[in-house]
Amino acid sequence: MKIEDEIKSTVSLTTAKKVILNILYTQNFVNDKFNEVIKSYDLSSEQYNVLRILRGQKGAPANMNTIQERMIAKSSNTTRLIDKLLLKELVTRKVCPDNRRKIEVTITQKGLNLLNELDPKVIEHETLFASNLNPNELEQLNTLLEKYRTINI
Repeated sequence: MKIEDEIKSTVSLTTAKKVILNILYTQNFVNDKFNEVIKSYDLSSEQYNVLRILRGQKGAPANMNTIQERMIAKSSNTTRLIDKLLLKELVTRKVCPDNRRKIEVTITQKGLNLLNELDPKVIEHETLFASNLNPNELEQLNTLLEKYRTINI
């Protein structure tokens, strides 16, 4: 369905505006479907992202800056996210012995177990959205999105 029909626009839209609206609308649509996947696990998509980042550390701790740099949503309040994951016993947090101003965060076994349980559901979610495109179209979409966000500011 065309973006104009999705948002029930009554005015003519430029192609540039349609692209922006399409990206934003699609982002929200994909996020809503993803949130349905993780809802029963009492996780937000940002918390899931932190856990995914920490799992990628392969047991090594990550400091708050590393986590923040790797977040998909750069505006996320990383400290608040870590606090919530601590309460759920999905991560641990300690002061770095070499630099007392630095906080190190590590995923717990409970956090790893949760991700392992979620992995097939997340893959199913990704596969569902990819199923409308062939492999060449997926590559082309990736290339175009990367090119689209490479702007000179």
